[in-house]
Amino acid sequence: MTPAPDPAHDPAPATGPGPGPLDFQLVLLRRMADHQSGPVEDALRELGVSRADMREANRRWQAMTHSRRRGAGPRYRSVLGPPATTGERRVGDLVFEAQSWPVPLWPDLHFEVLSAPGGAVWNAWLVRAPGARGPALRTIEDLRPWSCTVDEVARAFAPARPMEGTAPTRWQLAFTAPDAEGKRSAYVAEFTWGLFQRLVP
Repeated sequence: MTPAPDPAHDPAPATGPGPGPLDFQLVLLRRMADHQSGPVEDALRELGVSRADMREANRRWQAMTHSRRRGAGPRYRSVLGPPATTGERRVGDLVFEAQSWPVPLWPDLHFEVLSAPGGAVWNAWLVRAPGARGPALRTIEDLRPWSCTVDEVARAFAPARPMEGTAPTRWQLAFTAPDAEGKRSAYVAEFTWGLFQRLVP
């Protein structure tokens, strides 16, 4: 990845009618609140905002996503500013443009957007920031909410099978993993915006 001008780390809301970096973090939290209300409440206090602010930010984001005046790729740049990194990412035989932005609420993570030639967004989720060390995932007990990304779980417990999530911003992985006593069992992990949330039946 090639370093680019750093987007504003200050999570203050953008001026004017459009959402800004703080609003986008609230959009991420709004989806995560369905399964991790406790950590979300802690995050809202850290950001100095209320649940009403979170709902309003999500409403504004949904209005923007349903607008035809701006495509998905330019939408992220308009909210988050210039990407911190840009480059190419190969997935199979396909080559995507990869852009990522820091997320102040999770200093070790970046929000990554993969765009196909022509600008259509293929994927958008949280990934480990360049140079940041991920968690050591050896047993199922190591999976804690918000501790790891889809890629990290898939590598740690390969082979993992991707499954369709319950919403557009959710992913699931099916895999087997040992517990602390070495007994292996089958699990399904659910992720929101690429960040681990919970184990599901």
